[in-house]
Amino acid sequence: MNTDTRQSVKRLLLEERGDACLVSTFVNQYYLAGKLFKGYIYLPADGETLFFVQRETYLTDSQVFQIRKPEDIPGILQSLNYPLPKTLFLETGQISHNDFLRLEAAFRPDKTGDATALLRRARMIKSPWEIGQFRISAQKHAEVYSRIPSLFREGMKDIDFQIEIEHLMRRNGSLGIFRTFGDMDIFMGSLLTGSNAAAPAPYDFALGGAGMHPCLPIGCSGETIGEGNAVMVDFAGNFTAYMSDMTRVFAYGKLPDEVQRAHQLSIDMHNRLREEVRPGVSCASVWQWSLAMAEDAGFGGNFMGTSFQAKFVGHGVGLEINEPPVLMARSKDVFRTNMVFAYEPKFVFEGIGAVGNENTFLVTGDGIENMTVFDERIGQLTK
Repeated sequence: MNTDTRQSVKRLLLEERGDACLVSTFVNQYYLAGKLFKGYIYLPADGETLFFVQRETYLTDSQVFQIRKPEDIPGILQSLNYPLPKTLFLETGQISHNDFLRLEAAFRPDKTGDATALLRRARMIKSPWEIGQFRISAQKHAEVYSRIPSLFREGMKDIDFQIEIEHLMRRNGSLGIFRTFGDMDIFMGSLLTGSNAAAPAPYDFALGGAGMHPCLPIGCSGETIGEGNAVMVDFAGNFTAYMSDMTRVFAYGKLPDEVQRAHQLSIDMHNRLREEVRPGVSCASVWQWSLAMAEDAGFGGNFMGTSFQAKFVGHGVGLEINEPPVLMARSKDVFRTNMVFAYEPKFVFEGIGAVGNENTFLVTGDGIENMTVFDERIGQLTK
């Protein structure tokens, strides 16, 4: 794992004419080292990776150095005959401005680059080991979803149902962490039903929900699940560090015919995705034909929301739930072999809920493979 991921970053460093990157954020540390620790990973474009640790850790790599502060790093590099980097990539999209200024003052490079963007590009293409981790998460994810109907009781509030699902996931090995890129907080996932499904949220997710409190305006609102409601379950399969993303819909009672048609349209969209996507295909094209299918079927006003409609229909997944590429109109990315992404065409109906599936796909040499294999029809919640 570590050798593959470090080599990917080194290749991008060389392309960008960078001398080294310095990593301190947990997600990127795990990507490069398979562990989290307080300190820094120094990854030169040419040379051995070095680890600078501020607290005791269990790193087994050969080049581990204890430091008190980041200002100690340049002196250690010079004692090892490592030239100080003229172009140093720092995680400018994640670290504070003060930390950036401190590191820049310590290393005094001629130029700094954005290691956040560089590492997110590297993480778009998954190694065989990473793909294996996705498969573990996706399989356990589907196993838990198969038991969701057994958790439902008449008169339940949405939050009570969500708690039961979260409990089941934890009991079956979920790590309980839902990592996102950017300033977004959430539980292990989201459950939306009734009028709450149409409530927009400030987060950059496909659908929102009012949440239980203004400090966390996303997901369940405490609404009672009523007869004729759709219940959308959108949880991360975080059974390993690499998350699968899957949405399935359950109904309490009979849903209106138009709602059922919209859900079938989501299934049809997934079938078209399997036909269309292969390496080299534009990510933007998926958004374009998905929107056209929704509008042609008369569901343009329900697609990806109502009063507020998300302008994407999918996204990369990995160590964070929202990785590149993003399937939206302005995307410049194309699908590449060993990308992993989620596709989530959804439809919202006021007072009823949301319908539509989400699956996690692996881009193969000649197409895509669905890793979240589970019945895509609307499941029934019985009285």
